[in-house]
This record gives sequence, structure tokens and C-alpha cells, in this order.
Amino acid sequence: MKNYRYFIMGMIVFMTVINYVDRGALSYAQQAIISEFGFDHVSWGAVLGFFGYGYLFGSILGGMLADIKGPKFVWIIIGIGWSIFEIATAFAGEIGMMLFGGSTLAGFAVFRILFGFAEGPAFSTINRTNANWAAPKERGFAASLGLLGSPLGALLTAPIAVGLLSITSWRMMFIILGTLGILWVIVWTKVFTDKPEDNPRVSKEELALINSKDDLLINEKLVESNGVHTNKWYHFFKNPTLVFNAIGYFALQYITFLFLTWTPKYLQDVYGFQLSALWYLGMIPWIGACFTVILGGRLSDYLRRKTGNLRIARSGLAVVSLFLTAVCFVLIPFTDSVVGVMALMCIGNAFNFLPNSVYWTVILDTEPNLAGTYGGISHFICNLATIIAPTLTGVLVINYGYPSMFIAAVVAVVIGMVAMMFVKPGQSEMYSKRSLKSPKVKPQT
Repeated sequence: MKNYRYFIMGMIVFMTVINYVDRGALSYAQQAIISEFGFDHVSWGAVLGFFGYGYLFGSILGGMLADIKGPKFVWIIIGIGWSIFEIATAFAGEIGMMLFGGSTLAGFAVFRILFGFAEGPAFSTINRTNANWAAPKERGFAASLGLLGSPLGALLTAPIAVGLLSITSWRMMFIILGTLGILWVIVWTKVFTDKPEDNPRVSKEELALINSKDDLLINEKLVESNGVHTNKWYHFFKNPTLVFNAIGYFALQYITFLFLTWTPKYLQDVYGFQLSALWYLGMIPWIGACFTVILGGRLSDYLRRKTGNLRIARSGLAVVSLFLTAVCFVLIPFTDSVVGVMALMCIGNAFNFLPNSVYWTVILDTEPNLAGTYGGISHFICNLATIIAPTLTGVLVINYGYPSMFIAAVVAVVIGMVAMMFVKPGQSEMYSKRSLKSPKVKPQT
């Protein structure tokens, strides 16, 4: 295969689709689960937020493990893990009743936390995979392709979940989805290797392209075979670029989990839609994002090539995108029609996902040898939103109504926008001390 790395990236897209359908399916089963176990808004917000507790620690530990043991090992462990816990969610209430003092909430807490822990390493492991498999000039595109599964999976969650719920029970839905994840792992073990040079399907020409230093900018780096141990995990916090980049990523994740967890209930409570209508309404906020996530990677690589300036190509793109996202969300509480609300959701989320690849590419530009570890730490910080967004929304909705959840989203986006203004891609801790000075030219005699 001439470009086998794109097949690997395509397999990652398929995996992230499974990943997002698995985590989002719970929101579409909420009516059946709430009526069966008697959860109120606050307790249901807690159920949705439990996922984030495990996701936080899974992302940071999985990223470190991907650097140490290699991404293939991590893919196999987490793929099997999240699939098993997805299946176990079907019996979470009953297990809680039997083993956790008669508390169905505790049962859902245990399995959603374990499920989140298993899914947490996915994107930091994607970053480690891209560091090994993507050429520097296509890092933005590679990152965006790996991230395409996020909006695509979120878009497909609605029809898949509603379709399964219409022909079977909510418990059987979780069993079917978990089984699909196990099948992906079996195929993945046959086609993937940690490094392209270890894969017989990769040609010498493609390997030369991946490792080429042509067109490498002054502050870009390639993966070095002995570079993993040249730094410590806590050096992440010594680099303002990496820290502010993670805060910017928090804004994207806040919007993502707000939509993923509360959109179905918002549409049911405010506009009275039934489950049968959610299969298409739940898709609308994600339609634009499926295109802009790829467009953003391409646009970032184009700006890199045209300007030779990573700050314009990465953080500049993110600042503009987040500003436009905030504009869309600030208008939603003042929009009366469901058509207007859904349009603003779709456009706002499209702008939100435009710089999605940027947050990962900044890490590849800055510290590719620790792409898994630093990607995991960044994901840990941004994934605070997986807890805060659904849990805070539950509290806000009870006390101030649904408009408050969109105002909170605007605040999160503005914080992310300001943070990205301070991001200087490619500027590592040691490199920043040299302050990107031009090399001295020895005078000719």
C-alpha cells in the first residue's frame, strides 16, 4: 500500500467513532434509566459526570504508558477494557443494589468511572501514534484525521443509540456496543505496529517521507529513538506553552461534553421532543464539526507552509475559532425558535472543532518524544470539563434554568481563547531559554 499510514489513521477514526458512541449512548437511554431507578436532575448529572473521574486519570497514565511500552500495547488493553465496562453498564443498577449497600447510583458510579478510565488513554495514545507515523509537514492533518472520530462518533451516536433502543432494550444496546469494540481490537492487533519501520506493509519510500527533515521549521522536532527519557513528566508544567494549550483545550472539551450529555434532555424538557425525534435532532450540532475538524488540520498546515510561523498556524487559528464559538453560544439564550437554537449549536460547534487538531499538534511541535506523556497531561487538564460540564449543568439547570448552561459555556470558551494567546508552539523549556535567536553567521574573510 503506497500510503499505509493513512490506513492506520483511518482505523483510528473508526476506533474513535466506537469510543464516542459508547460514551454518548447513556444520554439517549436516560429516559428509560431515570424512570427505572428514579434519578433526579442532580443525581442524573452526577451519573453523566462519573465518566470524567476515570477519564482524567486514564488519560494521564495511558499517555505515559504509550511512551514507555508503545502505543500498540495500550490500544489492546484499553480497547478490551472499555468494551467490557460498556457491557457491564447494562447491569450497573442491579450490581449497585447487590454490592454497594442497595445504591443504584453507586453501581453506575463504579462502572462509569472504570469505563472512563479505560477510554481516557485513547487520544494521548493517538498522539503517540501520530508522533511515530506522521511526517512533520502533515502533523496538523494527521491530528485532525485522528480527531475526526470525535464529532463523527457524536453525530452517529444519536441514530445508532435511538435505532438500537427502538428494536431492543437499553441493556442490550450496551452489550452490542461493547462487543463491537472487542472486534475492533482483534483487527487492530493484526494491522498495527508501534513504529512504521517495524511494519512490513510500509514501503521504503513512505518511511523516508515520514522521517524526512525537508521543510522542517527551525523550532520543529522529529522523534528521536533515545529521546523519551530526556525529560520528566513534571517539566510539562515548566513550559507555559503546554499549560496554556491545555487550558485552551479545556474550552473545546467543555462544549463537547455539554452537547454529548445534556442535548437530548434539553430538547425533551424545553421543546417536548420524544425519543423518536432525537435520532436526527441529536445529529445536528455535530454536522459542521465533522467537516471543520479536518478543515482545521489542513488550514493549520497551510498556514504553517505559507507563513513559516507556527504561532499563526496553531494558536492564532485557535483564538479566532474560539471567539466565533463564543459569539454563537452567547446568542442561544436569546433565540426563541428551535430552528435558530439548533443552527447556532451547529455553527458554534463547527467553529469549536476547527482548531481541535491544534491542541495536539502543539505538543507534537514542541515535544514529540514525549507526545504520549505530555498529551496525557494535557488531556487530564482539559478533561476536567468531562466532570465539570455535566455536573455543573445539572446544578445550573435546577437553580437558573437551561439558558444558564449556555452562559457557562461562553465563559469556558473565553477562558480558552485568552489562554491560547500565550501559546508559542515549538518553544520547549530549553528552547525558550535561547528565545528563538537567529543563528550567528560567521563573517567571511
